[in-house]
Amino acid sequence: MKLHASGEDYLEAILVLKKKKGMVRSADVARHLEVSKPSVCHAVATLKKGGFLLMDGAHFLHLTDLGREVAEDTYEKHRFFTEMLVTAGVDPVTAERDACRIEHVISKETFERLKAARKLSEKAVISSDES
Repeated sequence: MKLHASGEDYLEAILVLKKKKGMVRSADVARHLEVSKPSVCHAVATLKKGGFLLMDGAHFLHLTDLGREVAEDTYEKHRFFTEMLVTAGVDPVTAERDACRIEHVISKETFERLKAARKLSEKAVISSDES
């Protein structure tokens, strides 16, 4: 099942909330994403059907291995681009919003190359500082 950006956003939100709170319910996701509870209910049903998410008897949400992988990849991109944009002088609120859009459209290959380029750049800075 191909995920849309909104599905990735829901998985990312569940990952972030689980790290903060331990347990996550649909209402937590609605507050975090500032969406309605019916929107979350629809997204949860879709994500469950796609094998990304489970809900237990107490209505807590749990990422499957597949859901966790997508969420972690999305969150990594989000943090990377937010940090890069802020470093470039972009206002943090704008950087956060733009990173959220970029994380969904960038190819895996391009993202990996950007990460590698950043590492090389950081090594070059460290080397020049040691000289």
